[in-house]
Amino acid sequence: MMSKKGVSSLKVAAAYIGTVVGAGFATGQEILQFFNRFGAFGLAGILIATIMFIVFGYFVMALGRKLNSRSHLEIIKYSGGKELGAIIDLVITVFLFGSFTAMIAGTGALFSQQFNLPPLTGNIVMAVLATVTVLTGINGVINSLSFVVPFLLTAVIGTGLFSIISSRPDINAAAIGESSLIANWFVSAVLYVSYNIIISTAVLSPLGSEAQDIRAVRNGAVLGGLGLGLGAVMIYFALSCSISEVTDLEVPMIYIAGGIHPAIQTAYAAVLAAEIYTTAVASLYGFVSRISDIRRHPVKSRIAAAEVTVAALLASQFGFSNLVKYLYPAVGYCGITLLVCLIFAKFKREN
Repeated sequence: MMSKKGVSSLKVAAAYIGTVVGAGFATGQEILQFFNRFGAFGLAGILIATIMFIVFGYFVMALGRKLNSRSHLEIIKYSGGKELGAIIDLVITVFLFGSFTAMIAGTGALFSQQFNLPPLTGNIVMAVLATVTVLTGINGVINSLSFVVPFLLTAVIGTGLFSIISSRPDINAAAIGESSLIANWFVSAVLYVSYNIIISTAVLSPLGSEAQDIRAVRNGAVLGGLGLGLGAVMIYFALSCSISEVTDLEVPMIYIAGGIHPAIQTAYAAVLAAEIYTTAVASLYGFVSRISDIRRHPVKSRIAAAEVTVAALLASQFGFSNLVKYLYPAVGYCGITLLVCLIFAKFKREN
């Protein structure tokens, strides 16, 4: 059990980062799709995204603490009202399942590409690890995220620094062509934060109620947002060093790591698997906590987790890159409604 003092600022920050930093972030696909495609303007987008992560991370956790949330539902109803809240709740719940499915698919692709193992092996390994972690409850989720995050940031920052030292980044080169779902760099930054907040809400809501105090919530949001921003910048620069080579790759950061040394590539692949794990855990926990009260009905939750995992294993055949390219921006547009509702809840209802 967690101590009576609650979760510290550092653990809040680590859980926040671990929830957001998953397969799309660590592979470089998200940064490539949402920021490198706009060249130098992508850096401005990352700055906007960092500020938004701090602000909305704090809003979600502060409301979670105020409402003593067990899932994202309490916050959604409070901020969006009955009708709109029901729609947002449906979008979040569906996307949590989609995110969990994408993480399982991403693990299969990683095992196949890097370790020459059947994709199904990776699918099953990730599904089992995530399910076992979720069954330990919110404390197990927080502890697992807190443990993995330092390794994640070290790998991302280290790989980025090596790339920058060995090759000059070309920040003026746009990565890929136009996208019908992402209009410009500012919209891209908003969408990036929007869909990530949708995922994060499922964990940040109960995390806020578990924090030591409101100061831990505030400091955790600041540290978490800055950590996410720093990681995004390092990946951005690393990709900018080899922009023409990585544009069409499924896992561009593995290519970057391999350019440093084969051992670095293997190590990064292992860390990437851990990063996928953090998002898989967060997504599955958020989904199960929504459909079944984990705190009050642990047996029912175990059954639900097993059923959801089997369904996600079957759905994972759709493919990881397609989800990043199409599902994430689409959900991001829906998530903008959530951001507006959170602002309303913070500045209107509390007055």
